Amino acid sequence: MSARNNVAPSTIGVDFVEGGVVVEYLDGRDVFYHGPPKPVEGAITTPPGKEVHVLVTDPDGVEGVMTYINDRNTHDDILESTGVGRVMLEGDDEETLFPGVSVSTEAYSIRVEADLSVVDGRVFVFAEDEMSEHAYELVDDVDATRGDSSEFDADSNDGKRAEGPENDEENTESDDADDNNRPERE
Repeated sequence: MSARNNVAPSTIGVDFVEGGVVVEYLDGRDVFYHGPPKPVEGAITTPPGKEVHVLVTDPDGVEGVMTYINDRNTHDDILESTGVGRVMLEGDDEETLFPGVSVSTEAYSIRVEADLSVVDGRVFVFAEDEMSEHAYELVDDVDATRGDSSEFDADSNDGKRAEGPENDEENTESDDADDNNRPERE
């Protein structure tokens, strides 16, 4: 398997729609994350073994930066063309994704923490695999946000995402189409 590198994210479009969040990649494609995101105070430790994507939006929620955590399936050039970033963590690494937002490993899980007094916007965490997708929003006070799903009108935060750079066939094959270099799912 070829090595994967950290990739800096670019600013991409974001839209809150009925039932979830739409992320608009730089290459013109959209991806839908099912919601509404469950409010969680300050930090979340994702279920083990999930692919984890962190979205930090501007205060208006119209643009943001998306970073994949420990993604081993998507080539660097695909991430760069979509505007999605990637951070690779090992052992007990901790990285700052954005001022006020950090990620670390916790066994087979990823922990995302946000100091919302520093973040000038909103922080969403999506944890998914072939079976389910979980959506979270890191907030200061869960009670203050409970019942406020005016931007999202869905009953569940589990579902499947239709498309994204990591789901393209070209993303899982090496440049020379050598199957021995294809990234393996973990």
